[in-house]
Amino acid sequence: IWDQYIVPLSQEQYVQASTYSIGSVRDQIVHMVNVDETWFRQLGGLDFIDWRDPKAYADRDKLRAEWDQVEQMMREDLADLRDEMLVTRPFPDHEEDKDLLLWQVLLHVVNHGTDHRAQLLRLLNDLGVRTGPQDYIFYAYEQPVKSS
Repeated sequence: IWDQYIVPLSQEQYVQASTYSIGSVRDQIVHMVNVDETWFRQLGGLDFIDWRDPKAYADRDKLRAEWDQVEQMMREDLADLRDEMLVTRPFPDHEEDKDLLLWQVLLHVVNHGTDHRAQLLRLLNDLGVRTGPQDYIFYAYEQPVKSS
């Protein structure tokens, strides 16, 4: 989505306010980065951090760099994942989340990202951008996993 649809946007399109979902294209992406980072920091036992203010990300390169850092953190954590970990309860001390299993949290993170990807494509469409399919499989085709 980034290279194909976000980079070509004008600055006005990137920050154009919308009453749909989270708001502008920028606001959607900042939200996605915030949520992914929050869940993975919690899974790693790290403290909560303040969420990014979308207004601080008029510069797309700055946002992309931070998104890349969050994605790298996620990939590193997932590289250490073992099957038996999927049925553990990662948040025993959090009242709301104490009964969640790790696989449920990971599924939620993926589902949340897919939901907001679809919302982002809708926003782009509203801006007159012709978008393609949002299915994960098309991303996977473009990002083949390297054998280890």
